[in-house]
Amino acid sequence: MDTNAALLIFGPFTLTGTVVTTWALMLALGFGCWLMTRNLSVDDPGMIQTTLEGIVQAIYNTIDGVLPGKGPLLLPFVGTLWLFIGLANLVGLIPEMHSPTGDLSTTAALAILVFLSVHWFGIRDSGLKRYLQHYLTPSPILLPFHLLGELSRTIALAMRLFGNMMSLEMAAVLVLMVAGLLVPVPLLMLHIIEALVQAYIFGTLALIYIAGGMQSHETHDVEESIPPSEQGDNS
Repeated sequence: MDTNAALLIFGPFTLTGTVVTTWALMLALGFGCWLMTRNLSVDDPGMIQTTLEGIVQAIYNTIDGVLPGKGPLLLPFVGTLWLFIGLANLVGLIPEMHSPTGDLSTTAALAILVFLSVHWFGIRDSGLKRYLQHYLTPSPILLPFHLLGELSRTIALAMRLFGNMMSLEMAAVLVLMVAGLLVPVPLLMLHIIEALVQAYIFGTLALIYIAGGMQSHETHDVEESIPPSEQGDNS
């Protein structure tokens, strides 16, 4: 399925292969989660439940290692990012299918979600006034640089995932064209590893950005707690 091919045009909206694959993936992920969690048991967890608990616990520990005590708050968003991007990257392994993350529109949407989540969690954690103050710290002159940094890292987040996944699929096609079916297993393993690594990197960067937004007010509070006399001595 061509990710950019228009399957249906309805006014200003265009239904492409990327949109179809993305929505199908979201439905499959939602249905799969419901199916695997509808019979949870404390006494007899079973292999599937044990595996799911291990995955969730690993994600929780990663979040808690970056932001102690914030695991329950961030687990739904960050965990969903990891799972969705990981599965989206692996879709390219299905014959005649392309990874949605190999389309810039998908990675841009994910990056925008991360951008909005940074401010959402930051404001929720410290309040609107205290959160906005960090853009003026240590000097209001730095406001344009703070805004430029927010924009540039969002663009970089989208471009990094898009570029890596697109190049991975192109490399796989080129190798198969040159070597035929002589190296399917190593190529398959490379694709799986790279897909999971890229999902991990995207989710980790999102977590770091969110942590920066939630801790941004702490630097401002520390500076305000230093007596003016000591600030003069330090300068």
